[in-house]
Amino acid sequence: MNKTKQYAYDHHPIPFDFKQTVERFFVEEIPLYHFTGSGNYLILKIKKTDMSTWKLLTVLAKAGGLQERDIGYAGLKDKSATTIQYISVPKHAQRELEKNLSTERIEILERTYNKAPIKIGHLKGNRFVIDLHKIEASDAKFFNTTAKMMQSKGIPNYFGYQRFGEDAMSYLQGKEIAHSGKRLKGSREKLMVSAYQSHLFNNWLSQRVSLSKVIEHETPKAAAKTLDYPLELVEELAKQPQLFKLFLGDVIMPYPHGKAAFVRDMQQSAPLFGQKKIAPTGLLCGAHALRAKNDAYHLEEPFDDTELSSLKGDRRFAWIWPKEVETEYRQDTKSLKVSFTLPKGSYATSFLEEIGKFSLKEKMEKR
Repeated sequence: MNKTKQYAYDHHPIPFDFKQTVERFFVEEIPLYHFTGSGNYLILKIKKTDMSTWKLLTVLAKAGGLQERDIGYAGLKDKSATTIQYISVPKHAQRELEKNLSTERIEILERTYNKAPIKIGHLKGNRFVIDLHKIEASDAKFFNTTAKMMQSKGIPNYFGYQRFGEDAMSYLQGKEIAHSGKRLKGSREKLMVSAYQSHLFNNWLSQRVSLSKVIEHETPKAAAKTLDYPLELVEELAKQPQLFKLFLGDVIMPYPHGKAAFVRDMQQSAPLFGQKKIAPTGLLCGAHALRAKNDAYHLEEPFDDTELSSLKGDRRFAWIWPKEVETEYRQDTKSLKVSFTLPKGSYATSFLEEIGKFSLKEKMEKR
């Protein structure tokens, strides 16, 4: 298995200093739908600093005299950041909750009501604002040009380093747990098995980006030799204008959400992909997962694990398009404020790594 992350684009690296802190990393959820304004659930728009979503749930449950399972949330947010997210609690707990909630790290920005609780995935995307330091004016200009190009052409949707724990090895424990055949106990075991799912996905995506670049940059004859593919297949793949090449049997979905289908004609699907109407997906192996077919299945199979049945399987977009990309440079502090929006489940750090061409985690650990 290829364990080296492949970047999609070949521009020169852009050096900058990144730290994920409450002062320099801001993220705000974009809800999937408008709340009704009435109903049995209180919806809180909460700003929190230096606090994980898990800790937030614990604090809210204690303040409101609730069980953590009574509290609804759309997605997990990091501790080392300033985050705004939406939380639902039963309406009857409102008075108790607001009377007992006393921490400076939690601020209730807005209150409304809804007929149903918020559930995992009830999220359109996230809006990020990140401060990068130690970046020269010329690099900041190139950063902006590159980021805007990626807004147009898209990026690989890798899971970020945060998914794999402090030592980046939690997927190994996840694999062991998945292969034990036992039922998962608690959120920690689920998190580790999902890290294993994510590890397999990232390796599959890296392989697909790598072979797409070979087809994009080499002649069909040279690419066929490099990949050990039939020349006729490479010639067909090379006709696709987009960087990430679609194969017969790839599982595609309308972008940014919709019902899965299979690529039956590469030349018909490619223009829709280029127009951001559809995007290919990769496998998150597990129970009842939809697998690719034909040629795409043979590319997916080495990164599948049919023994993993303790978690539900899924598909994840392999390619996404950042939106609303803006940058603002300050010459006096040599800092760059970067703002952008990503679809749910996508990592801001993966976007920054594709631009900078280096591992943010490794850079932070070397300090």
